[in-house]
Amino acid sequence: MASEGILLGMGNPLLDISAVVDEQFLKKYDIKLNNAILAEDKHLPMYDELASKQNVEYIAGGATQNTIKVAQWMLQIPGATGYIGSIGKDKFGEEMKKNSKSAGVNVHYYEDESTPTGTCAVCVVGGERSLIANLSAANCYKSDHLKQPENWSLVEKAKYIYIAGFFLTVSPESIQLVAAHAAANNKVFAMNLSAPFICEFFKDVQEQALPYVDYVFGNETEARTFSKVHGWETENVEEIAVRISQLPKASGTHKRITVITQGADPVVVAEDGKVKLFPVVLLPKEKLVDTNGAGDAFVGGFLSQLVQEKPIEDCVRAGCYAANVIIQRSGCTYPEKPDFS
Repeated sequence: MASEGILLGMGNPLLDISAVVDEQFLKKYDIKLNNAILAEDKHLPMYDELASKQNVEYIAGGATQNTIKVAQWMLQIPGATGYIGSIGKDKFGEEMKKNSKSAGVNVHYYEDESTPTGTCAVCVVGGERSLIANLSAANCYKSDHLKQPENWSLVEKAKYIYIAGFFLTVSPESIQLVAAHAAANNKVFAMNLSAPFICEFFKDVQEQALPYVDYVFGNETEARTFSKVHGWETENVEEIAVRISQLPKASGTHKRITVITQGADPVVVAEDGKVKLFPVVLLPKEKLVDTNGAGDAFVGGFLSQLVQEKPIEDCVRAGCYAANVIIQRSGCTYPEKPDFS
Protein backbone atom coordinates (compact mmCIF):
# COMPACT_ATOMS: atom_id res chain seq x y z
CA MET A 1 0.00 0.00 0.00
CA ALA A 2 1.15 3.54 -0.74
CA SER A 3 1.42 5.60 2.43
CA GLU A 4 0.42 9.22 2.98
CA GLY A 5 2.81 11.70 1.32
CA ILE A 6 4.82 8.96 -0.44
CA LEU A 7 5.02 10.92 -3.72
CA LEU A 8 5.92 14.62 -4.01
CA GLY A 9 5.89 16.82 -7.09
CA MET A 10 7.38 20.26 -7.54
CA GLY A 11 6.69 22.45 -10.57
CA ASN A 12 4.84 25.26 -12.32
CA PRO A 13 1.11 25.32 -11.51
CA LEU A 14 -0.68 26.79 -14.54
CA LEU A 15 -4.31 27.28 -15.44
CA ASP A 16 -4.87 25.79 -18.91
CA ILE A 17 -6.93 27.99 -21.24
CA SER A 18 -7.91 25.41 -23.81
CA ALA A 19 -9.76 25.84 -27.10
CA VAL A 20 -10.03 24.28 -30.54
CA VAL A 21 -8.45 26.62 -33.10
CA ASP A 22 -7.52 26.40 -36.80
CA GLU A 23 -4.31 26.38 -38.87
CA GLN A 24 -4.75 30.13 -39.44
CA PHE A 25 -4.56 30.73 -35.68
CA LEU A 26 -1.33 28.72 -35.44
CA LYS A 27 0.17 30.74 -38.30
CA LYS A 28 -0.93 34.06 -36.81
CA TYR A 29 0.90 33.40 -33.55
CA ASP A 30 3.76 31.42 -35.11
CA ILE A 31 3.19 28.24 -33.06
CA LYS A 32 3.60 24.54 -33.91
CA LEU A 33 1.52 21.51 -32.94
CA ASN A 34 3.07 18.96 -30.54
CA ASN A 35 5.34 21.63 -29.09
CA ALA A 36 5.60 23.44 -25.77
CA ILE A 37 7.17 26.90 -25.46
CA LEU A 38 7.31 29.89 -23.13
CA ALA A 39 5.23 32.89 -24.20
CA GLU A 40 6.94 35.86 -25.85
CA ASP A 41 5.39 39.32 -26.29
CA LYS A 42 3.96 38.33 -29.69
CA HIS A 43 1.91 35.59 -27.98
CA LEU A 44 0.30 37.71 -25.26
CA PRO A 45 -2.83 38.82 -27.23
CA MET A 46 -3.54 35.12 -27.88
CA TYR A 47 -4.77 34.49 -24.32
CA ASP A 48 -7.65 36.96 -24.69
CA GLU A 49 -8.46 35.64 -28.14
CA LEU A 50 -8.66 32.07 -26.79
CA ALA A 51 -10.76 33.23 -23.84
CA SER A 52 -13.28 34.78 -26.25
CA LYS A 53 -13.84 31.51 -28.11
CA GLN A 54 -17.13 29.69 -27.58
CA ASN A 55 -15.53 26.35 -26.83
CA VAL A 56 -12.95 27.66 -24.32
CA GLU A 57 -12.29 25.61 -21.16
CA TYR A 58 -10.34 26.45 -18.01
CA ILE A 59 -8.57 23.45 -16.48
CA ALA A 60 -6.03 23.40 -13.62
CA GLY A 61 -2.79 22.22 -15.20
CA GLY A 62 0.97 22.53 -15.34
CA ALA A 63 2.96 19.40 -16.25
CA THR A 64 4.05 18.22 -12.79
CA GLN A 65 0.71 19.08 -11.22
CA ASN A 66 -1.06 17.02 -13.91
CA THR A 67 1.21 14.05 -13.22
CA ILE A 68 0.70 14.22 -9.47
CA LYS A 69 -3.09 14.51 -9.83
CA VAL A 70 -3.20 11.48 -12.13
CA ALA A 71 -1.02 9.45 -9.73
CA GLN A 72 -3.34 10.50 -6.90
CA TRP A 73 -6.38 9.42 -8.94
CA MET A 74 -4.80 6.05 -9.74
CA LEU A 75 -3.84 5.45 -6.10
CA GLN A 76 -7.21 6.44 -4.58
CA ILE A 77 -5.52 6.99 -1.18
CA PRO A 78 -6.26 10.49 0.18
CA GLY A 79 -3.09 12.56 0.63
CA ALA A 80 -0.79 9.91 -0.90
CA THR A 81 0.66 12.74 -3.01
CA GLY A 82 1.90 16.28 -2.34
CA TYR A 83 2.74 19.21 -4.60
CA ILE A 84 4.71 22.45 -4.28
CA GLY A 85 4.70 25.44 -6.65
CA SER A 86 3.85 29.12 -6.89
CA ILE A 87 0.47 30.76 -7.68
CA GLY A 88 -0.91 34.29 -7.48
CA LYS A 89 -3.31 35.61 -4.86
CA ASP A 90 -6.22 35.84 -7.32
CA LYS A 91 -9.34 34.14 -8.68
CA PHE A 92 -7.36 31.68 -10.83
CA GLY A 93 -5.19 30.83 -7.81
CA GLU A 94 -8.26 30.12 -5.69
CA GLU A 95 -9.63 27.87 -8.48
CA MET A 96 -6.34 26.00 -8.55
CA LYS A 97 -6.40 25.41 -4.78
CA LYS A 98 -9.97 24.18 -4.88
CA ASN A 99 -9.28 21.90 -7.86
CA SER A 100 -6.15 20.32 -6.36
CA LYS A 101 -7.66 19.78 -2.94
CA SER A 102 -10.73 18.10 -4.43
CA ALA A 103 -8.31 15.86 -6.35
CA GLY A 104 -6.93 14.71 -2.99
CA VAL A 105 -3.46 16.23 -3.43
CA ASN A 106 -1.80 17.87 -0.41
CA VAL A 107 -0.76 21.19 -2.01
CA HIS A 108 1.63 23.69 -0.42
CA TYR A 109 1.56 26.68 -2.76
CA TYR A 110 3.67 29.77 -2.36
CA GLU A 111 1.24 32.63 -2.99
CA ASP A 112 2.73 35.64 -4.72
CA GLU A 113 1.06 38.94 -3.75
CA SER A 114 1.92 40.92 -6.87
CA THR A 115 1.92 38.51 -9.83
CA PRO A 116 -1.09 36.76 -11.39
CA THR A 117 -1.40 32.96 -11.46
CA GLY A 118 0.35 31.46 -14.48
CA THR A 119 -1.65 30.38 -17.51
CA CYS A 120 -1.03 28.02 -20.39
CA ALA A 121 -2.65 28.46 -23.79
CA VAL A 122 -3.68 25.07 -25.15
CA CYS A 123 -4.39 25.36 -28.87
CA VAL A 124 -6.00 22.22 -30.27
CA VAL A 125 -6.15 21.30 -33.96
CA GLY A 126 -7.39 17.84 -34.98
CA GLY A 127 -6.77 16.47 -31.49
CA GLU A 128 -3.10 17.57 -31.45
CA ARG A 129 -2.07 20.37 -29.12
CA SER A 130 0.35 23.29 -28.94
CA LEU A 131 1.23 24.67 -25.48
CA ILE A 132 2.31 28.25 -24.79
CA ALA A 133 3.01 28.95 -21.13
CA ASN A 134 2.83 32.39 -19.55
CA LEU A 135 4.46 31.47 -16.23
CA SER A 136 3.72 34.71 -14.32
CA ALA A 137 3.48 33.72 -10.62
CA ALA A 138 4.80 30.19 -11.32
CA ASN A 139 8.09 31.89 -12.21
CA CYS A 140 8.33 33.47 -8.73
CA TYR A 141 9.03 30.27 -6.79
CA LYS A 142 12.02 30.61 -4.44
CA SER A 143 13.87 27.97 -2.45
CA ASP A 144 13.16 30.04 0.73
CA HIS A 145 9.59 28.70 0.60
CA LEU A 146 10.86 25.15 0.20
CA LYS A 147 13.16 25.51 3.22
CA GLN A 148 10.31 26.46 5.57
CA PRO A 149 9.81 23.51 7.96
CA GLU A 150 6.13 23.00 7.05
CA ASN A 151 7.08 22.66 3.36
CA TRP A 152 10.37 20.79 3.76
CA SER A 153 8.44 18.23 5.82
CA LEU A 154 6.74 17.15 2.55
CA VAL A 155 10.20 16.46 1.10
CA GLU A 156 11.24 14.50 4.19
CA LYS A 157 8.06 12.42 4.17
CA ALA A 158 8.19 11.55 0.46
CA LYS A 159 9.99 8.42 -0.75
CA TYR A 160 9.54 9.33 -4.42
CA ILE A 161 10.01 12.83 -5.88
CA TYR A 162 9.08 13.96 -9.40
CA ILE A 163 9.88 17.26 -11.10
CA ALA A 164 9.17 18.11 -14.75
CA GLY A 165 12.02 19.72 -16.68
CA PHE A 166 9.97 22.92 -16.98
CA PHE A 167 10.85 23.79 -13.36
CA LEU A 168 14.53 24.10 -14.42
CA THR A 169 13.61 27.51 -15.87
CA VAL A 170 12.27 28.68 -12.50
CA SER A 171 14.22 27.34 -9.52
CA PRO A 172 17.21 25.10 -10.27
CA GLU A 173 18.32 25.77 -6.69
CA SER A 174 15.17 24.09 -5.31
CA ILE A 175 15.75 21.13 -7.62
CA GLN A 176 19.34 20.71 -6.40
CA LEU A 177 18.21 20.81 -2.74
CA VAL A 178 15.59 18.12 -3.29
CA ALA A 179 17.84 16.02 -5.56
CA ALA A 180 20.70 16.01 -3.04
CA HIS A 181 18.26 15.08 -0.26
CA ALA A 182 16.93 12.17 -2.34
CA ALA A 183 20.45 10.88 -3.09
CA ALA A 184 21.53 11.17 0.56
CA ASN A 185 18.45 9.32 1.81
CA ASN A 186 18.17 6.55 -0.82
CA LYS A 187 14.96 8.03 -2.24
CA VAL A 188 13.86 7.78 -5.85
CA PHE A 189 14.19 11.01 -7.87
CA ALA A 190 12.52 11.34 -11.27
CA MET A 191 12.54 14.09 -13.89
CA ASN A 192 11.20 14.70 -17.38
CA LEU A 193 12.98 16.15 -20.43
CA SER A 194 9.64 18.00 -20.90
CA ALA A 195 10.29 19.97 -24.12
CA PRO A 196 12.90 20.47 -26.83
CA PHE A 197 13.57 24.04 -25.64
CA ILE A 198 14.55 22.76 -22.16
CA CYS A 199 17.16 20.43 -23.68
CA GLU A 200 18.42 23.23 -25.95
CA PHE A 201 18.41 26.37 -23.82
CA PHE A 202 18.54 25.04 -20.25
CA LYS A 203 21.21 22.41 -20.95
CA ASP A 204 23.51 23.53 -18.12
CA VAL A 205 20.96 23.34 -15.30
CA GLN A 206 19.59 20.12 -16.80
CA GLU A 207 23.09 18.65 -16.70
CA GLN A 208 23.51 19.66 -13.05
CA ALA A 209 20.30 17.82 -12.12
CA LEU A 210 20.81 14.69 -14.25
CA PRO A 211 23.37 12.88 -12.06
CA TYR A 212 20.69 12.69 -9.34
CA VAL A 213 17.91 11.42 -11.61
CA ASP A 214 16.92 7.75 -11.22
CA TYR A 215 14.08 7.83 -13.79
CA VAL A 216 14.27 10.04 -16.87
CA PHE A 217 10.99 10.44 -18.78
CA GLY A 218 10.47 12.07 -22.16
CA ASN A 219 9.01 11.65 -25.63
CA GLU A 220 10.74 10.83 -28.91
CA THR A 221 11.10 14.47 -30.04
CA GLU A 222 12.68 15.52 -26.74
CA ALA A 223 15.00 12.49 -26.79
CA ARG A 224 16.21 13.36 -30.31
CA THR A 225 16.75 17.00 -29.31
CA PHE A 226 18.73 15.84 -26.25
CA SER A 227 20.88 13.68 -28.53
CA LYS A 228 21.48 16.53 -30.98
CA VAL A 229 22.43 19.01 -28.22
CA HIS A 230 24.91 16.50 -26.78
CA GLY A 231 26.47 15.81 -30.19
CA TRP A 232 25.54 12.12 -30.17
CA GLU A 233 24.76 12.11 -33.89
CA THR A 234 21.95 9.57 -33.66
CA GLU A 235 18.19 9.85 -34.09
CA ASN A 236 17.62 6.28 -32.91
CA VAL A 237 15.38 6.61 -29.85
CA GLU A 238 16.40 3.21 -28.41
CA GLU A 239 20.08 4.09 -28.62
CA ILE A 240 19.46 7.55 -27.10
CA ALA A 241 17.48 6.03 -24.22
CA VAL A 242 20.37 3.67 -23.42
CA ARG A 243 22.92 6.49 -23.56
CA ILE A 244 20.84 8.70 -21.23
CA SER A 245 20.56 5.80 -18.76
CA GLN A 246 24.37 5.43 -18.82
CA LEU A 247 25.22 9.08 -18.08
CA PRO A 248 27.13 9.54 -14.77
CA LYS A 249 25.18 9.10 -11.54
CA ALA A 250 25.63 10.96 -8.22
CA SER A 251 24.67 7.98 -6.07
CA GLY A 252 24.97 4.27 -6.69
CA THR A 253 21.86 3.26 -4.76
CA HIS A 254 19.58 3.17 -7.80
CA LYS A 255 20.54 2.56 -11.42
CA ARG A 256 19.08 5.03 -13.93
CA ILE A 257 16.14 3.93 -16.05
CA THR A 258 15.06 5.92 -19.12
CA VAL A 259 11.43 5.79 -20.25
CA ILE A 260 10.60 7.35 -23.64
CA THR A 261 7.07 7.47 -25.06
CA GLN A 262 6.48 7.71 -28.83
CA GLY A 263 2.80 8.53 -29.27
CA ALA A 264 1.16 5.48 -30.85
CA ASP A 265 4.52 3.66 -31.17
CA PRO A 266 5.90 1.43 -28.39
CA VAL A 267 7.24 2.83 -25.12
CA VAL A 268 11.04 2.48 -24.90
CA VAL A 269 12.51 1.48 -21.51
CA ALA A 270 16.30 1.41 -21.15
CA GLU A 271 18.10 -0.11 -18.16
CA ASP A 272 21.38 -1.98 -17.67
CA GLY A 273 22.38 -1.18 -21.25
CA LYS A 274 19.36 -3.04 -22.65
CA VAL A 275 16.10 -1.88 -24.19
CA LYS A 276 12.59 -3.24 -23.74
CA LEU A 277 9.70 -2.15 -25.95
CA PHE A 278 6.12 -2.03 -24.69
CA PRO A 279 3.30 -1.59 -27.24
CA VAL A 280 0.63 0.97 -26.37
CA VAL A 281 -3.14 0.50 -26.50
CA LEU A 282 -4.16 2.04 -29.82
CA LEU A 283 -7.14 4.37 -29.86
CA PRO A 284 -9.35 4.83 -32.92
CA LYS A 285 -8.88 8.38 -34.28
CA GLU A 286 -12.56 9.25 -33.74
CA LYS A 287 -12.16 8.70 -29.98
CA LEU A 288 -9.24 11.16 -29.68
CA VAL A 289 -10.35 14.44 -28.09
CA ASP A 290 -6.95 16.04 -27.43
CA THR A 291 -3.41 15.00 -26.53
CA ASN A 292 -3.02 17.73 -23.89
CA GLY A 293 -1.70 16.07 -20.72
CA ALA A 294 -1.08 12.65 -22.33
CA GLY A 295 2.63 12.59 -21.46
CA ASP A 296 1.95 13.92 -17.94
CA ALA A 297 -0.74 11.27 -17.43
CA PHE A 298 1.60 8.52 -18.61
CA VAL A 299 4.12 9.51 -15.92
CA GLY A 300 1.33 9.77 -13.31
CA GLY A 301 0.11 6.26 -14.08
CA PHE A 302 3.69 4.93 -14.11
CA LEU A 303 4.54 6.51 -10.74
CA SER A 304 1.30 5.25 -9.15
CA GLN A 305 2.64 1.69 -9.55
CA LEU A 306 6.31 2.53 -8.94
CA VAL A 307 5.52 3.86 -5.44
CA GLN A 308 3.88 0.49 -4.75
CA GLU A 309 7.11 -1.22 -5.86
CA LYS A 310 5.41 -2.94 -8.80
CA PRO A 311 7.54 -4.30 -11.69
CA ILE A 312 8.35 -2.01 -14.61
CA GLU A 313 5.84 -3.84 -16.89
CA ASP A 314 3.00 -2.84 -14.54
CA CYS A 315 4.30 0.74 -14.32
CA VAL A 316 4.30 1.08 -18.13
CA ARG A 317 0.89 -0.57 -18.43
CA ALA A 318 -0.57 1.86 -15.87
CA GLY A 319 1.08 4.77 -17.70
CA CYS A 320 -0.46 3.69 -21.00
CA TYR A 321 -3.85 3.20 -19.33
CA ALA A 322 -3.83 6.70 -17.80
CA ALA A 323 -2.69 8.36 -21.04
CA ASN A 324 -5.40 6.49 -22.94
CA VAL A 325 -8.07 7.81 -20.56
CA ILE A 326 -6.81 11.40 -20.75
CA ILE A 327 -6.65 11.66 -24.56
CA GLN A 328 -10.35 10.77 -24.75
CA ARG A 329 -11.19 13.84 -22.65
CA SER A 330 -10.49 17.55 -22.83
CA GLY A 331 -7.31 18.52 -20.96
CA CYS A 332 -5.80 16.45 -18.19
CA THR A 333 -9.11 15.30 -16.67
CA TYR A 334 -10.42 11.87 -15.71
CA PRO A 335 -13.56 10.04 -14.55
CA GLU A 336 -14.27 9.63 -10.83
CA LYS A 337 -12.51 6.28 -10.42
CA PRO A 338 -9.86 4.47 -12.47
CA ASP A 339 -10.67 1.11 -14.06
CA PHE A 340 -7.16 -0.36 -13.90
CA SER A 341 -6.24 -3.74 -12.46
